[in-house]
Amino acid sequence: MEFGFGVPTRGPMADPDSLAALAGGGEEMGFEIVSVSDHVVIPRSIESRYPYNETGEFAGGPTGECLEQLTMLSFLAGVTSSARLLTSVMVLPHRSPVLAAKMIATVDVLSGGRVILGCGVGWMREEFEAIGTPPYDERGAVGDEYIRVFKELWTSDDPTYEGDYAAFADVSFQPKPVQKPHPPIWIGGESPPALRRAGTLGDAWYPIGSNPRFRVGTIEQLTGYMSRVRNYARDAGRDPAEIDFAYSASWYDDREAQTGPDGSRRVFTGTPEQIAGDVRAFEELGVRHLMVGLQADSVDESLARMDRFAGSVRPLV
Repeated sequence: MEFGFGVPTRGPMADPDSLAALAGGGEEMGFEIVSVSDHVVIPRSIESRYPYNETGEFAGGPTGECLEQLTMLSFLAGVTSSARLLTSVMVLPHRSPVLAAKMIATVDVLSGGRVILGCGVGWMREEFEAIGTPPYDERGAVGDEYIRVFKELWTSDDPTYEGDYAAFADVSFQPKPVQKPHPPIWIGGESPPALRRAGTLGDAWYPIGSNPRFRVGTIEQLTGYMSRVRNYARDAGRDPAEIDFAYSASWYDDREAQTGPDGSRRVFTGTPEQIAGDVRAFEELGVRHLMVGLQADSVDESLARMDRFAGSVRPLV
């Protein structure tokens, strides 16, 4: 199992020294992945429902503050040497696909092949409209097409594409990413279209287990969803065994057990022994990458949480 954590894009810890301390400290503790979330602008008024809590209110609030994801990924590449760099997740329609493909390839080259493209199609209509993306209601089709554009640009010596949202020909795209055939593409989201996208276009499925509409917070739920992803892969003529699985437990709590919607202990909460047991159970299902919520109110507190995980949970796995 690979373990990872996120670094903030806003707030008092979103400054160069703090980000370097968090990313570098986590790497020294043995964490394999550092992740960055994605917003370009945050509208002051948000009516769209946030998918990952019961209230539907955006957890970040309309502060307007956020560092740009791919620029941040490049910074993290410079302050780390071995940790993989995950977009968690990049909202596909937010950026022109040719430009995004170039930026991702550039970071992969400069980092020595450490980028993981976690991607999804977004949830905040107001942000789409402020950026000037293709229509929000077409974001699923847009996302599918942009992934195909990325693959064409990253793998073809003479890239050509003719689609509904992108078209190009007679262009040279160099340098290619270091990773071959391209950086791993992890598909975020828990809805049926996201499962289909993961099975047909992704290298891995990467859910967050806190979506109340599509619950994947228990072993039983996750087992069923993983089976559906593999079925989509089989239907697309792919080998289901080649699909990788990651998981995000943003609610991680090593001090107190939380209660899940069914009344049982929520996974990845409780004692180190309980959490290590959860890790082993997820690993037996085929989950190979676990992102845990370790961010606290300060750099020192965040590093302390990371150190507790590295010293108390990981040795038990």
